[in-house]
This record gives sequence, structure tokens and C-alpha cells, in this order.
Amino acid sequence: MSSLLKPSKNHPNKSIVNFLVYKYTDYFLTKFIPYYKGVMVDLGCGEAPYKEFFLQYVDQYIGVDWTNSYHNIKADVVSDLNERVALPNNCANVVISISVMEHLHNPKRFLNESYRILKDGGVFILQVPFQWWVHEEPYDYFRFTPYGLKYLLQKAGFRQIEIYPTGGFFTMWLLKLNYFLARVIKNRFTIRLKLDKILYYLCAPIFVFNQLIAPLDKLDRNKYLETAGYWAVAKKIKGD
Repeated sequence: MSSLLKPSKNHPNKSIVNFLVYKYTDYFLTKFIPYYKGVMVDLGCGEAPYKEFFLQYVDQYIGVDWTNSYHNIKADVVSDLNERVALPNNCANVVISISVMEHLHNPKRFLNESYRILKDGGVFILQVPFQWWVHEEPYDYFRFTPYGLKYLLQKAGFRQIEIYPTGGFFTMWLLKLNYFLARVIKNRFTIRLKLDKILYYLCAPIFVFNQLIAPLDKLDRNKYLETAGYWAVAKKIKGD
């Protein structure tokens, strides 16, 4: 990577169970480096794990989140992302949002607000899940296909939309298996003489092996059909 730091270096959720998720995150956030400049707004920043990475490229980083988050938020601006974002029009060169829109009951308003706070010529970078388990319930409302994403982004005013899958069939199913095993161990064995820790470490080779064979995705000719999620890049075109 050309960056000084890996994007996911400080992410608190990265573990032996899911490091492949963050390998993809590192890939895409590095791929999009040419878009980072000026003022960046991170909508749904949570604990702002990517802030240090982004500040290598942007002049100012503004994290936005709401007080009901399940995370220990480190937001510069507190705002409900289902409503008007507490930022002025045309204030950002780039807006980014990672694993947030599925948790919003008003995604249309969220995209409209993302468009509003972007400057003309600004770039919106979005990541959402597709075939992924329900999490942070009850605040988990939607899953998005690439066609649904493109439709919603266009309706909000965005143009030059590019959408990328987060892996294919094998990545998606093997990550599901890892998360399932981790949940079973936690839910069924936590109170039994701390068997959860023992079983977790016994399963560690399985967790790692499943993620190492993810290159089998090369057999999947259309990764868009069965993927863990999508990344999207869209622009606010001057005069639109």
C-alpha cells in the first residue's frame, strides 16, 4: 500500500474471526485515496477508527454520529443521520459512510443530506452490507442490491456512480460460517467454566483457514450476485 498506515490498523472490531472484512476495507479505502482532499465528513463515524488514516490526505476530518450509537462514539458533530445533519450546505469535499446506512430507517433522507453537504464536484463514498447477518438490533433495517443502491443514489442527485462487490460467493459464505461459530461459542458456552475462550482458540485455525481460501472467489464470474456487501463511489456534479 502507498499509505503510511493501513486504514484498519486501529479498528476495534478487527479479529481473527473477520480480518478478511478489513482486508477488503483496506483495499477499497486505499483505492479511493485519489478522492481524499480538503474537508472530509465521516457520517456514522462511531469510534472514528479510520481518522488517523484519512488525516494523511485531508486537511480536516469531521466525524458525525448520534448519541444512541452502540459504539463509544468520538464524533465532532452529534446528529441523527435520519434527520437533517448539523452541517452547512456545500461544506465537504468528500463524504464517507461505512456500514451505516443499513441502520437508518430513513436512508433516502440520509443520501439527500450527504448530497447537500457536499461541494460541487465532491465525492461520496459509501459501504453497505448485502448478504450479512442482522446486527446491532433493533437498529438494522435494510440490505441493498447494487441496483437499489444506484437507484437511490441517482434519486438523491448523484452521478458517475461506480459500485464494487466485497468479494464473492466464497468470501460471503465463509465469513458467515466464522461469525456463526463465534456466536455459538459466545452464546452457548460463556457461562460454562469459561469454555468459550477455550473453544474460541480451538476454532482459531478454522477461522483463519476459511479466510485464507477466499481466493476461491475467482471461480465466481459475477461477484455482484452473492457478496457480503458493496462499496459505491458517486459524485455531485456542478450544475446538476
